[in-house]
Amino acid sequence: MIEEVKYNEKTLAFIIPKDYDKSGISFFTPNEYSQQLAYMHHSKGHVIVPHIHNRVVREVQYTLEVLVIRKGRLRVDFYDDDKLYIESRVLTGGDVMLLASGGHGFECLEETEFFEIKQGPYAGEYDKTRFEPVSLDKISIRREENNGQVSSL
Repeated sequence: MIEEVKYNEKTLAFIIPKDYDKSGISFFTPNEYSQQLAYMHHSKGHVIVPHIHNRVVREVQYTLEVLVIRKGRLRVDFYDDDKLYIESRVLTGGDVMLLASGGHGFECLEETEFFEIKQGPYAGEYDKTRFEPVSLDKISIRREENNGQVSSL
């Protein structure tokens, strides 16, 4: 099951758990997103016709990021556009997440390896505004396996 993390009707992230499986092509992001995320599962012998990508000028307003968790456990803290803490999730090896809007912070809960994929070129310190993280006593983690119940860390 894909999880769409929302706050005030705004999508903050899409989380694709490591056990997601659906035949064919599944796009998770709307066409207008500047970063697209899809899952593909094809049977043996399926052919994807060779192709090149055409030069298309695009204007990117905000950086979207995709995280691919290779191993470990990563706590993701979600914030709104005003830097107000909303809630957290824990990702584990094999999970994939697209960060679509709002703010975010991370804490590695154990040794963690992951890939970050985002648009470029990187603009250095102009690319982000850093702010103080939520205090640990305010962290609440939504766990989908508990029917969406929020629990403290």
